[in-house]
Amino acid sequence: MSPRQKDNLLDGTSATVHTDTAQRMSIQDKSPSDEKAEKETKRILIVDDEDGIVKLVKMYLEHHDYEVITASDGQEGLERAKTEKPDLIVLDLMLPKIDGYKVCGLLKRDTRYAKTPVILFTAKAQEKDVKLGEEVGADAYITKPFEPEVLLSKIKELINQ
Repeated sequence: MSPRQKDNLLDGTSATVHTDTAQRMSIQDKSPSDEKAEKETKRILIVDDEDGIVKLVKMYLEHHDYEVITASDGQEGLERAKTEKPDLIVLDLMLPKIDGYKVCGLLKRDTRYAKTPVILFTAKAQEKDVKLGEEVGADAYITKPFEPEVLLSKIKELINQ
């Protein structure tokens, strides 16, 4: 504030105090579409006990502007699905504590979580495994090893339904 502005305040005349220009610009420059994009970041829960797979998928999805939450066993995955309310779940089948089939089945039978898409993401590639995945309500089935683009494409398809 300049000495003249201080004098004006002391003698009762008004003075205009401006906020920092950069701050004003950052507020003014945000368009409604920017705010909408920030609010629409989709959250994905990855439940897998293979740390390398989790890191790889997490990094890939974050690069494509998804928020990623992780869990390393079926029990933790079930709890995080209920507390974090992700937009989609990528779920391994062979997990400690509770297997992926059971986690998927429990979520799909609960009306609060039944509409959350679940992608079973596993090395189990036999037809009987895929069929069991359908029976517990999985929305998709992707086998490992996998192509990242295939996983991303399926995520986009299921989230945008």
